[in-house]
Amino acid sequence: MHRDETVLAVGMVEAARRLGLSARTVATLVLRHELPSRKVGRRRIIPVAALEAFVRSDHASGRVRCGEALHGRSGSPE
Repeated sequence: MHRDETVLAVGMVEAARRLGLSARTVATLVLRHELPSRKVGRRRIIPVAALEAFVRSDHASGRVRCGEALHGRSGSPE
């Protein structure tokens, strides 16, 4: 990969590394729909924007929806 390329999505293990969590924890978050993901062939990928939204969100209030993660919407007026 070239330095000027932007990575839009990462696999489960890379997502776990970026979040500082175990791969099992990330898999659980995906299963609970707390972290949006997409299946591509046999691989599951998570948008980098979803990882960023996950870190910013208040998890006591619920889930991060894929549209919010991809479009930067938090659901609250700014």
